[in-house]
Amino acid sequence: MTTLGLIFPPDRPPEELREVALAADESGVADLWLWEDCFAESGIATAAAVLAWTPRLGVGIGLLPVPLRNVALTAMELATLARLFPGRLRPGIGHGVLDWMGQVGARAQSPMTLLQEYAVALRDLLHGKTVSTSGRYVQLADVTLTWPPENVPPLLIGAVGPKTLEVAGRLGDGVILTGETTLDEVRAAVPAVSAAQQADDAAPEVVVFLPVPGRPSAAELAARIAEYADAGATTLALLSVGDTAPPLAEFARFVGRDVSPLVR
Repeated sequence: MTTLGLIFPPDRPPEELREVALAADESGVADLWLWEDCFAESGIATAAAVLAWTPRLGVGIGLLPVPLRNVALTAMELATLARLFPGRLRPGIGHGVLDWMGQVGARAQSPMTLLQEYAVALRDLLHGKTVSTSGRYVQLADVTLTWPPENVPPLLIGAVGPKTLEVAGRLGDGVILTGETTLDEVRAAVPAVSAAQQADDAAPEVVVFLPVPGRPSAAELAARIAEYADAGATTLALLSVGDTAPPLAEFARFVGRDVSPLVR
């Protein structure tokens, strides 16, 4: 069955988040997805708040920009959340917007090298390993988390091009595809990610951020979701957009109560 999520975009003020999270939780939406955009909102701070406010709602972070964050700090934060709220966190990492990374003096000369080094170190730290590495960007000396999570969250990797899709399959548990991803691109991305996986890996999670303009009917939106599910998406994170779009809390109730029952 396709998992349905809702996106709280960082162009909305943080004080609106609680109402949307509660509406999503109460109406049965599976996940609320958050973004860490410069210079709007922190993905970790908002995730912690949503997890604490709600009793069952899953929280996805799509995504944490790796040039902006030391990998040990990210591992500590994710491990803390995963222990406090086991089974509810789905973090994603990625290159980030390169111009924003340049604004803060963190733009990597080789974003792909950084992403690979970071993903390896982050996975190992979250699995309780002692990590020593001297890479081009990630440098750790005998680092071990004191409180690694017992239930390690899946690590998702944001990807667009073929090289990053390969990294998502080889080093991640799944991929996050942007709202500009077409159906044909989803169909092409799924085998590319799967082909890069290790033989004993579970099938990859494929998260697609899907813009929803205006006020479609439940049947219309369910039909659109079905198209992406048939193309290989396992999770659809819906972003309400446009001048005629409903308030986010209202949209959350619409997705949970009206659309979810129509989605297989």
